[in-house]
This record gives sequence, C-alpha cells and structure tokens, in this order.
Amino acid sequence: MADLNKVMLIGNLTRDPEVRYTPKGTAVGDLAMALNSTYKTKDGQVKEEVCYVDVVAWGRQAETAKEFLTKGSPIFVEGRLQFDQWETKEGEKRSRLRVNADRIQFLGRGKAGEGGGNSGGGSSGGGYRRSEGGAPSRASAAPAHEASQAPHPADDFPDAPSDDDVPF
Repeated sequence: MADLNKVMLIGNLTRDPEVRYTPKGTAVGDLAMALNSTYKTKDGQVKEEVCYVDVVAWGRQAETAKEFLTKGSPIFVEGRLQFDQWETKEGEKRSRLRVNADRIQFLGRGKAGEGGGNSGGGSSGGGYRRSEGGAPSRASAAPAHEASQAPHPADDFPDAPSDDDVPF
C-alpha cells in the first residue's frame, strides 16, 4: 500500500513568525496558525471550533514569512506532517506534531507601509513556486504571493502591498 503525507491548510497566524538560523546559516521559521471551523449541532446550535497548528518553514521561505507576515495574517500552507520527539534537560519525554511547509502562500496584504500599493484590496499578483531544481520559477496568473522552498538560494520576491484592511 502506498503512503501519503500531504497537508493543505488555510488559517490566520496567531503570532508573528520567528526565525532562527542553523549553525550552517539556514533560516528556520516557526509559525503558529489558527484554523476556524463552524458547524451546527443536532439541536441547531451553531458551534465554532479552533484548531491550532505549528508550522516550520526553511530557508528563504522562512525569511520571507518573517518579513511580510504578522499576527493575524491569512495564509495557505502546503506541506507534510512531521512528528518530533525529544527529551528535556530534566529527563521528561516530549513530542509534537507539526507541519513542515513545502509552500506558504500569503493570502492577505503585506505589512503596513511596505512595498507597492494594491488599492483594490485582496492580495498581490505575484507568485513563486519551487521548480524541479529547487529554485523559484514565476507562476503565471498566481492568485497571491507565495514563498519558494529553500534551503536553496533564491531571488528576492517582489514587494508586498501594504496592509490597510486586515481586521486583526
């Protein structure tokens, strides 16, 4: 039987992205998302659930997320589930399940005051996607700004539009 480990999520960041660097200089970004879902119970009550998900991004994708995203930013993440286990200094065993991002697409507008404007609201028109060799290639008619996966060196991304109307 074949295995499949593919995750696609749309949600809002619960905090600003954090970036650190490995000893070899590769950027590692930690993002946290909230995914909201609404449903009706048998008795007709509307219930809302929130699922919190940790995401890790690598290379230029992590740096771009740090540069253009803030708490409340809507994003689309495509990646795979990763189970981490470790032991604390006190000897306690810990584990977590998180998403290792292959692609992050920015659905909203960029940080306020940065980049060119997009007065029509919505999202920017540029998109980047990883090609076979790992370098980004321009995606034609992409609906929003995407960051390519690294640790491969990548070209800089176009300026993101300003963030005038994010409700957070």
